[in-house]
Amino acid sequence: MKHIKTIVLSLVMILPLLICAQEQKIYDTTADAKKDIAEAVDAAQKANKHVFLQIGGNWCPWCIKFHNFVHDDEELSSFMEDNFEVVKVNYDQNNRQEQLFAELEFPQRFGFPVFVILDETGKRIHTQNSAYLEKDKSYDKDKILRFLKNWSPAALDPASYEK
Repeated sequence: MKHIKTIVLSLVMILPLLICAQEQKIYDTTADAKKDIAEAVDAAQKANKHVFLQIGGNWCPWCIKFHNFVHDDEELSSFMEDNFEVVKVNYDQNNRQEQLFAELEFPQRFGFPVFVILDETGKRIHTQNSAYLEKDKSYDKDKILRFLKNWSPAALDPASYEK
């Protein structure tokens, strides 16, 4: 009986570790990033949106954390959906995206995740170091929302500033 209790107790202690060890996969490691971006630019033109590139990988805890933070917050996810076509660009040892990153003016210099905003024509208009959006061991909703609003189509529309 003592051995059964020990086994059950061990399983109860190990089970949460096994569940946490399951890696959340938000980046498609087989995706063709250039094709995905081209499709997002086409969709952005039709919908009067910008393109939001979230560059990182499934190996990056802050990349997963950002995805979950935005996804789980109704205001952030709604604003993102209304204003941006989102593309998650995978970066890992097998796919360093060297040509794409050269075209985007080397966003990896900021670490990961890094966010690149493209206008509706596909022109890079901003690269955001994600560290500036952090607060303690998470992200700051107000900083993220301010960043998204500052690079939304409405913010860059000259009509927004006419008297």
